Amino acid sequence: MKLMAPGLRKLALTIHILSSVSWLGAVLSFLALALAGLTSTNPQLVRAAYLAMDLIGWFIIFPLSLASLLSGILQALGTVWGLFRQYWVVIKLLITTLASALLLLHLQPVTHMAGIASASDLSPADMTGMRIQLVADAGAAVIALLVVTALSVYKPRGITPYGRKRIERQQPTTRQP
Repeated sequence: MKLMAPGLRKLALTIHILSSVSWLGAVLSFLALALAGLTSTNPQLVRAAYLAMDLIGWFIIFPLSLASLLSGILQALGTVWGLFRQYWVVIKLLITTLASALLLLHLQPVTHMAGIASASDLSPADMTGMRIQLVADAGAAVIALLVVTALSVYKPRGITPYGRKRIERQQPTTRQP
């Protein structure tokens, strides 16, 4: 198993932490805008919220999700944790991949809402279901990112069957006479 050099490992870890924490912060900002869009009675504020959500989603949140995913894969492949050796790494990979994929689906209604907001003023009764969905989706994303963060910090024990096989292959075998 070839590990990354310490300097490269620290650089990759720094990129991973920065992109992951920034992703969480951007989603929290998105959630604040979604709440403002849902609860405000000021049409200009509602319009601005949905236009900002579209920009933040495509130009900040989505690139950060990809940076977090790719840097996490690089970290796993270049360190002793491995990509499929520890359950906590596999769970992080699944959650991050699913969150990034769902983000693409989630950004479609955001773009739709931004289009409506740019064409006209939204009254409090317009698109209520979609507005609630945007708040709920952003809240779910925050929870998912907090779970991933907790897994990174606590690193619960548990080696996958693949990880066990890798460990067994690396241990020297002793011959019995």
